[in-house]
Amino acid sequence: MNLNNDDNHELITFFAGLPEASVEQATSHVVTRSHPPNRVILLENDWGGSVYFIMDGWAKIRTYNLDGKEVTLNILGKGELFGEMAALDEVPRSTDVITLTQTMIGSIPAQDFVQLIHNEPLAGVRLSQLMAKRLRQVNRRLRLRESDSTSRVADTLLFLAEGQGKLKQQGTEIPNLPHRELSSLSGLARETVTRVLTKLEKKGLIARAQDIMFIPDVAALERIIA
Repeated sequence: MNLNNDDNHELITFFAGLPEASVEQATSHVVTRSHPPNRVILLENDWGGSVYFIMDGWAKIRTYNLDGKEVTLNILGKGELFGEMAALDEVPRSTDVITLTQTMIGSIPAQDFVQLIHNEPLAGVRLSQLMAKRLRQVNRRLRLRESDSTSRVADTLLFLAEGQGKLKQQGTEIPNLPHRELSSLSGLARETVTRVLTKLEKKGLIARAQDIMFIPDVAALERIIA
């Protein structure tokens, strides 16, 4: 697999700096597929036969609480991977993964991914860093569960900026997700999310387009979190 190929450059995020021969071996059986919005890619309790990379588009990691209410745990975009935990643990999947947009996803056999981790220390370090980052994000969001609604929505936007933000002339660009997804991420009612977003926009802390939201000043948005 040539990482300089335009079709595969999204995988550089995880594979960059690894020996070319190891990357070629790990990705020799890669399969790419395009999926429409709202397509279920993985279901909780499925067995982990593959590890997946998002090559374009957006997907959400979903579970359910004890009341049966859907909870969005994370939003993943281009270059990010999922399904690695089940591959490493050899246990069933613990969450669902559903596309939010038209999404191109590459998959490699779990055994190829695990072999790469065993053979290349840098790959193991990179995976550990990814898991640590996700754990920090979850811990931060849990701490804010008792905060006011503005703080919770602002933190959700910063969470997306940290994971998927792109620096543009207008500010940091994040996906303009449907309010139901922001509601699930923040643990707030959809109407509350809509009201807070309108307030943040009036204050100039965010700007919204059709599919994109801009945060002109990330530090200013951070300062309003109580």
